[in-house]
Amino acid sequence: MAGTSVRAASSNRVVSLEDPAALGSADRGGMLELIAGLGGQLLRGFDIAASTPALPSGEGVRAVVLSGMGGSGIGGDLVRAAFGSAVTTPVVVSKGYDLPGFCDHDTLVVATSFSGNTEETVAAYRRAVATGCRVITVSTGGELAALSEADGTPHIPVPSDVTLPRAALGYLGAAVVAILGAVGLLAEARSHVEAAAHALDRLAARVGAGEPVGSNEAKAVAAWIGDRVPVVWGSLGVAEAAAMRWKTQFNENAKTPAFASALPELDHNEIEGWSEGSGEGFAVIALRHEGEHPRVAARVEATRELLAGSGLSFREVRAGEEASPLATAFSLVMLGDFVSTYVALARGVDPSPIPVLSALKDRLRG
Repeated sequence: MAGTSVRAASSNRVVSLEDPAALGSADRGGMLELIAGLGGQLLRGFDIAASTPALPSGEGVRAVVLSGMGGSGIGGDLVRAAFGSAVTTPVVVSKGYDLPGFCDHDTLVVATSFSGNTEETVAAYRRAVATGCRVITVSTGGELAALSEADGTPHIPVPSDVTLPRAALGYLGAAVVAILGAVGLLAEARSHVEAAAHALDRLAARVGAGEPVGSNEAKAVAAWIGDRVPVVWGSLGVAEAAAMRWKTQFNENAKTPAFASALPELDHNEIEGWSEGSGEGFAVIALRHEGEHPRVAARVEATRELLAGSGLSFREVRAGEEASPLATAFSLVMLGDFVSTYVALARGVDPSPIPVLSALKDRLRG
């Protein structure tokens, strides 16, 4: 159902996207404010990481492995996507309990866990130390910080003014950029962060709660999605990583199923699954940007036309002409963060709590 408000499946409450006061009242955890502060987070997170003493040397480093899960790991995806062509040393994102088999003393491993207690990342950290890798940890504290102190590995402290990992992306992502700059693998690292922060501040002013649906792209997309299931497409690179962030933010903020895939890969498999009428109830958001491969535009249009019979609803979201690929990546992310939060609030859902995830963690600890 398209419109400026959506009825939640489990509640009779309707929140209008045109009513900033109602949105603020429903947003009990202050998610909208946290999202709007992403630019400032990037700058502060970079400066904290860059000033961390005793960071390892980048001399002779043959690979960088970014280890992290969920909201703590997506920063690695975004940074790798943004700088994959600028950093000549391979950068690999690892999500799980182990590390790639090539890891050795010439591998720089960055283990990131917001809480410091993510069991997969702690296990990967232990593996990195045992293998003799050059290791840096990033967390608010927890077991990872304690292990880092005991082992004498550098630890980058994440400010504790944010309590949700997915809302601390600026701190976590900027730490990775600062590390790459500090060890000599990325030139002018802070200028990339500054460009991204300025772009995000401008964007936040355009899509915040006080801006009406008619001039607010994030609210307009949320209203268009309505009660449909989001399917997010991103082209290979920064939009692919951003599409995954959109998907996980719909999951965690709006408490709804969502799916993400990338062009051109989805043209080799997914398109066959959208048979006649199968797209009813789904909304495709295609993330576009100026730096995408020139063949992507042709693929998007051809794919859209071929799937017309599926009943899929389709909409494009474009990043502006940003000064840095990092700015492009984080601008797409901020839009998705706002969209998913507006979808949640319009459905009468508080975006901050994650009861199912919390219950799973408690069960595994037990």
